[in-house]
Amino acid sequence: MKKIDTVAVLGGGAAGFFAALSVKKHHPQAKVILFEKTTKVLAKVKISGGGRCNVTNSDSNIDTLCMAYPRGGKQLRNLFYRFNTTDTQEWFRSRGVPLKSEADGRVFPVSNQSQSIINCLMQEAEQLGVEIKYQAAVSNLTKLSNEWSIHFLNETHEQKFNSVIIATGGSSKLKGFQWLKELGHSIIPPIPSLFTFNIPGDSITQLMGVSVDNVKVKIKEYNIETSGALLITHWGMSGPSILKASAFGATNLAECQYNFEIQVNWLGEKNTEILFNQLQTCALEHPKKAVSKQKAFPLPQRLWQYLVNKNGIEVDKKWIDLGKKKGRQFLELLTNDVYKISGKTTFKEEFVTCGGVGLESIHLKTLESKSHTGLYFAGEVLNIDAITGGYNFQAAWSTGFIAGQMGVNN
Repeated sequence: MKKIDTVAVLGGGAAGFFAALSVKKHHPQAKVILFEKTTKVLAKVKISGGGRCNVTNSDSNIDTLCMAYPRGGKQLRNLFYRFNTTDTQEWFRSRGVPLKSEADGRVFPVSNQSQSIINCLMQEAEQLGVEIKYQAAVSNLTKLSNEWSIHFLNETHEQKFNSVIIATGGSSKLKGFQWLKELGHSIIPPIPSLFTFNIPGDSITQLMGVSVDNVKVKIKEYNIETSGALLITHWGMSGPSILKASAFGATNLAECQYNFEIQVNWLGEKNTEILFNQLQTCALEHPKKAVSKQKAFPLPQRLWQYLVNKNGIEVDKKWIDLGKKKGRQFLELLTNDVYKISGKTTFKEEFVTCGGVGLESIHLKTLESKSHTGLYFAGEVLNIDAITGGYNFQAAWSTGFIAGQMGVNN
């Protein structure tokens, strides 16, 4: 009689949960136990997207999908061909969770409740026979011949498994990966990847709550340019365009201790001649109106007045009196507005780190450790991270699915 394979999954987040389900899907006879160190699983799923859970992104093109990952994009390509955004959506829909795509590509459950995703995953685990153990923090992991021995805190005895899938998530401190380093894996020191920019003392913060749908943000020193919505906050700037810049600049911005300059193109258009013609058209159509009150571009009125004042244009200056020279100076400000950033702000629902187990330490087709057979990785414990928009969860689903599929050594 063939011996039953036993698989331990360490970590009850999105990647760990999906890995456990994938093991049972591909290897129904295997015994799978998911160990979670806290009292609840899928905590990040619960709070993501403001409690709605941004499950994935609607982009199904593998090339553009990979571009959303500042770290790990190229390495994910092969995995995405095997399980991608389309597969994720089909997985949940086929299990009774209807999804919807929003204009920016983010995908949410129709219910707008993350609990719908959690309930689906929990029901699937129960149906497949995945055992879940809570308050089970690992204290030691060792290889014994063809088995893995796991010691847990508050337990005197060890448990043995044929395979182990590590999906313990990111850590804000290097010591959180020390146990994996001791097993022979390279570790990239963790640093924040998604954060907002602080602009202390700048008067633009008085416009908190104002947002612009499509701007371009540039960190010239590091050749980083992003586009998307920008939100002005009481501490500085946030929104997708800023979060993207923080992700792609994570390493550089950490090295400069978050002191740098950004250039904001409030109009989102680079062709200054097209924009200058629009400016001139506005002047011709509204010659007697004040520049501060008659907008030439569809910006929020408060922001428009702020920029008019910042450019030194008098509050009662009429369009007919602006002149071409001053008009071009104003356009330069609108398309190249500079702000000095000093510090960052990170929120729980945005918290993502780059760093972790270096991808050179694993076999990318199987996600198995190069140092040890029977040891697999999935999710944010790996040096993979993405911009906002459901991409980080997609990396969790994809790596979890593949690690579970490959996680039984026959």
